[in-house]
Amino acid sequence: MNTVITPESLEKLKADALYYEYTKAADPLGSGVISQVPYAEFSGSLHQGDKTALIPLDVSQALGCEGPATSPALCANFVHILPNEKLTTNFNATSQLIYVIRGSGNTSFGGDRIPYKTGDFLVLPLGCETTHEADSDTAFYLVHDEPLLRYLGAEAKHPRFKPTLFASQDSLKELARVEHEGESVNRSRVSILLANKEMDQTLTVTHTLWAMLGVLPEGTVQLPHRHQSVALDLILDCEPGCYSLVGRHIDSDGKILDPKRVDWKPYSAFITPPGYWHAHHNESGKKAHLIPMQDAGLHTYLRSLDIRFVLPKAQL
Repeated sequence: MNTVITPESLEKLKADALYYEYTKAADPLGSGVISQVPYAEFSGSLHQGDKTALIPLDVSQALGCEGPATSPALCANFVHILPNEKLTTNFNATSQLIYVIRGSGNTSFGGDRIPYKTGDFLVLPLGCETTHEADSDTAFYLVHDEPLLRYLGAEAKHPRFKPTLFASQDSLKELARVEHEGESVNRSRVSILLANKEMDQTLTVTHTLWAMLGVLPEGTVQLPHRHQSVALDLILDCEPGCYSLVGRHIDSDGKILDPKRVDWKPYSAFITPPGYWHAHHNESGKKAHLIPMQDAGLHTYLRSLDIRFVLPKAQL
């Protein structure tokens, strides 16, 4: 069927078209048209309340996007479930990554009933109804990529991986093995990365998400590094004297210039913006543990992660 193009319909098609001189639109972030990812800290007291709740760690107002969102692509949440209660969610997301801060119970997802306990990681595909039941007082750290799909105007329909459980005893065993190896080679980073067999190119836990379980030994500094993915960091056990330094630039010696200090607090979370140099310090006298979660699965596939490290002087 032929459709007559009228001057009015043509003008309607052209109504939203804009043109910018290159230098006025090539860097919206640098010019302030689009906002920076903000620093933000989220207290562990948020998952210590007296009711069952999903608590989004929301900075969408600062990002200028529809919320809830903790970064342009991800939303981190604390989940609190009282004993013998349940919480049901239904995110339009391709990936959900859960760390069990405390408690035990079962998660029902797509016909599967998956047991969980303190220290487990659970990774779920797609955005279907998910019900978490708690046998005891339970808290999760839950990160999903619904903000990315919301921005794209997309709906998650095709699973890219199967539900996957990383049991606490297995991940801690692997971390202990790496920690023992690290003592002999003086590694700056002592950690394990979670991965899924389906992600054989990106070597990440899902096609959009990346997760690490790390230990920061007493008296050590994890040397500065940076990447273009947002880090949504969950601190586990730590004593006063553990902190991160974060800043935009480093000097010729690899020291972060004008850093912001973020003091660690047990089972709290904070945002490390993309592109910022950051280093972790432990002056507490006891080892500490942390879990960064990032959208680095997506960045790795796009070849845009651009991760860089400050090397120890002995390696320069």
